[in-house]
Amino acid sequence: MTASTAVVLVAALIAILSMLVFAAAFQHGYRDQDAERKGARFLGSGTFLVHWFMWALRPLERILLRLGATPDHLNVGGLLFGLASAVAIGTGRLEAAGWAIVLAGACDVLDGRLARELHTASPYGKFIDSTLDRFVETFAFLGFAVYYAHWPGGPLIVAAGLGGSLLVSYAQARGESVGVTGSGGLMQRAERLVLTLLGCLFDPALSRALARREGTFLLAILALIAIGAFITAAHRTFWIARRLRQ
Repeated sequence: MTASTAVVLVAALIAILSMLVFAAAFQHGYRDQDAERKGARFLGSGTFLVHWFMWALRPLERILLRLGATPDHLNVGGLLFGLASAVAIGTGRLEAAGWAIVLAGACDVLDGRLARELHTASPYGKFIDSTLDRFVETFAFLGFAVYYAHWPGGPLIVAAGLGGSLLVSYAQARGESVGVTGSGGLMQRAERLVLTLLGCLFDPALSRALARREGTFLLAILALIAIGAFITAAHRTFWIARRLRQ
């Protein structure tokens, strides 16, 4: 077992143990207000994982507030971590890319929470947040394009994943521009982010254990993301169109 694999396994164990600790609070009615207001779910399932993740980030949120961090600081941080993930993916350092994606995702969540705590939430913040999310996601897929450039079917899967992901966001943005909120669906931003980082973190160890070429399982995850994203984009498109015709 390599040192990097050991770090991933220890982190996974800590996450599982923290879920067990959080389960008691969840059973006694603890709910994160942001998650409740947005009706957040993961992969169309219950809300436990979403509330646990927000709960796990609370200590970091308090530290950032005490340090005087602002949403703009986290926006820049998320963008830089997204760029770092692309470089790591393109150079074949998948586990490092996974950690960079984790940090980019944490910045993405915490910028909005800090804005609400500091009472600085604004249309500017919403625009910057959602737009930089697209940059970060595009960076990652550009890294995948380099990594899978010579794999059979690799470039097509990466292109489909990027195209489907952008279509999901575009359908929602266009719907909101004409007065219809078109969120929802199986493969939203959170699902794509989590599946991508899990693929990056665990693919090297799985590949070694099963004597497969490194990147095999991650490519399968990207194919799943591509299929799910196109289905989600189509669902949003037809749902918004139906609402507009009514």
